[in-house]
Amino acid sequence: MTEPPPEESRPQGTLRPTSPAALTAWAVVGLVGGWLLHPLSERVDGTAPIVTWAQPLALLLVAAILGVTAWSTWRSVHVRRERMEPQQAVNRFVLARACAYVGALVGGGYLGYAVSWLGNSAELADQRAWRSAVGAFAGLAVAVTGLLLERACRVPSEPDDT
Repeated sequence: MTEPPPEESRPQGTLRPTSPAALTAWAVVGLVGGWLLHPLSERVDGTAPIVTWAQPLALLLVAAILGVTAWSTWRSVHVRRERMEPQQAVNRFVLARACAYVGALVGGGYLGYAVSWLGNSAELADQRAWRSAVGAFAGLAVAVTGLLLERACRVPSEPDDT
């Protein structure tokens, strides 16, 4: 059996910030999916899904919670210089990244669904387009607040004591 390496020689893991390319890719996947949802659902079900106000409002609630968490985390780490427990920091970071990706995906999906209704003469086309546009904005808000929480989790570098 080999012994584990001493603490000093273990490689230190680093997490890179969420890349704009990854967020763009998720948003494009959502955009295409949302745009395809309208014609496919009409072909399969005979009717397209209705967007209620509850869906965008739920996303805005998630964005508000993320925003408060980001603000609280930033104040704790950067203003008060409190040390966050490593597991808590990783949990917040993972939550932030997941919300940024899901926010981009859902925002793109709602935007694609809204675009699919433009120029449509159906009875509820305008209503679906506007509510989907609000959903797209709410998805963007979730992505942005997720990125803010991710940034708040960054620990300031400490000067070397050499």
